[in-house]
Amino acid sequence: MDGRVQIPVIEWLRKKYGVDYVDMITELVPNKILAEGKDDTLLKSIKRRIEISVNKHASKLIAIVGHYDCAGNPVEKEVQLKQILIAIERVKAWNFKVQVIGLWVNENWEVCEVT
Repeated sequence: MDGRVQIPVIEWLRKKYGVDYVDMITELVPNKILAEGKDDTLLKSIKRRIEISVNKHASKLIAIVGHYDCAGNPVEKEVQLKQILIAIERVKAWNFKVQVIGLWVNENWEVCEVT
């Protein structure tokens, strides 16, 4: 959701994966929502938007992104990184047959892959 994060993520994905376009599925604290798995309405909404991106726009990659100074998820970086890793597994379980990665955007608005 945070606009400060979107351009660095788009630029990183374009450079790293050579894509022309990046679909952005924005939500307040998506890494937390996906990791906790408690809000069925939001989970279904996110899943439906991923389905459109993959099936209609031919997206081949899903990136779960967390970032420094997140107003909606004001927890330590380590907590967000764990949420991202759990979120990756949840999205992989949806079987979209695409690569799912995690990204962290640091205090300098640099993108780092989460492994």
